[in-house]
Amino acid sequence: MTEFDAASAAVQAALDAGARYADARVMHRRYESMSARNGAIEELTQDESIGLGVRALVGSSWGFHAVPELSDAAARDAGRRAAAIAAASARVPGPPIDLVPTKAAVASWASSCRVDPLGVALSDKGDLLVGATATMREHGADLAEGLYQIWDTAKWFVSSEGHRIDQRIRECGGGISATSIGDGETQRRSYPSYRGQYGTTGWELVESLDLTAHAARIAEESRALLTAPECPAGETDLILGGEQLALQIHESVGHAIELDRILGWEAAFAGTSWLDLAQLGSLRYGSELMNVTIDPTIPGALGSFGFDDEGSPAVRRDAVREGRWVGVLAGRDSAAVAGLDYGGSVRADGWARLPMVRMTNVGLEPGPHTLDEIIAATDDGVLMDVNRSWSIDDKRLNFQFGCEIGWEVKNGRRGRMLRNPTYTGIGPLFWRSMDMLSSETVAWGTPNCGKGQPGQVGHTGHPAAPARFRSVRVGVHA
Repeated sequence: MTEFDAASAAVQAALDAGARYADARVMHRRYESMSARNGAIEELTQDESIGLGVRALVGSSWGFHAVPELSDAAARDAGRRAAAIAAASARVPGPPIDLVPTKAAVASWASSCRVDPLGVALSDKGDLLVGATATMREHGADLAEGLYQIWDTAKWFVSSEGHRIDQRIRECGGGISATSIGDGETQRRSYPSYRGQYGTTGWELVESLDLTAHAARIAEESRALLTAPECPAGETDLILGGEQLALQIHESVGHAIELDRILGWEAAFAGTSWLDLAQLGSLRYGSELMNVTIDPTIPGALGSFGFDDEGSPAVRRDAVREGRWVGVLAGRDSAAVAGLDYGGSVRADGWARLPMVRMTNVGLEPGPHTLDEIIAATDDGVLMDVNRSWSIDDKRLNFQFGCEIGWEVKNGRRGRMLRNPTYTGIGPLFWRSMDMLSSETVAWGTPNCGKGQPGQVGHTGHPAAPARFRSVRVGVHA
């Protein structure tokens, strides 16, 4: 059978078993990663899997079943089992579930890819990591590490409403880190971020990072941090680099605007949200500089696709406009419950997982300034960049973050390096204090967003640039 044949058989079997709606996804994914440590290859992983997952809607309940084969018998059995699970769940009365309408699409989509990452010789990829980690060791790092990851995913989607969509999404990225160990102190510097940089594109992304050219600098910075003064504690102006601001967006905006959290559907594992749907369209989330978009159409960004896993087309939407909360990340069912007219943000991390609301590319639109201008306009502050630790409560409201590196800013100039910089705040108060925002935007990729039970790992993107926040608590307070 073809992949479309298998998905169609599963959908029809679910309908025959009593489902009022059904959809099925066949996914074929190849994955490769390699890591190096101290100038030698440490591990190579290569995986490949294919299977089919089918959802069925009976009454107010979903059922889901997945199988690792594409035969007609297996596909039809999966459809029947999904409908049976939904019917069993529907015996417990619940609110009716409808689906926001979406136009049935017959379409193909593929991400751009100039250099097939799985086609690059393993020896070349290994030489890159070995060379970069060896250079870091030569420049003082006690532990030098490098990593790349590649995902090549093909999907075939069929629904009882007439969808028939195939997509091919290639993603890759990587990074390096240097750790220096001193007397009672350990410091780490990473490039280009603490987890690397990733995108929905080809090996040209990794080549553009030029890991080897930055290896010496980050090793030297990690060693210099061992003797740098501690970040002072107090209330001051805070300038965040784009990489750290991307994580700030992810944790205090992206997760907070997931509609399943707002509705209380995603509460057991990772919490809910402080947002109240009654305030959608009126709540002041941040300053007028805060314009956050939900945009899976950004070329090359890690949260980009042609259609989500419900067949909804990729569409750019506002989440926050001039500081006002105006949009959410939604699926067709959660949107209907909330009285909204759009979904488009549902994905699963594999064929054996139920699709759920996930971030796409959630990021800040560029501001009118540059980082140099922000520093020049700051009399007394701290510049922090590259995430080291994060903590946020289960409503995505109160947070504390630590960064790898900081710099003192005095009288409009960047001064001495600071170690162990941290800052803390409350989401809406923090975002309302943003008064300067750079135009130097990078679409940072986060390949490790966890959510759900069983746990799923999502790939998300976060366009961000340096920004200034007034009167923020920094440092460790006694």
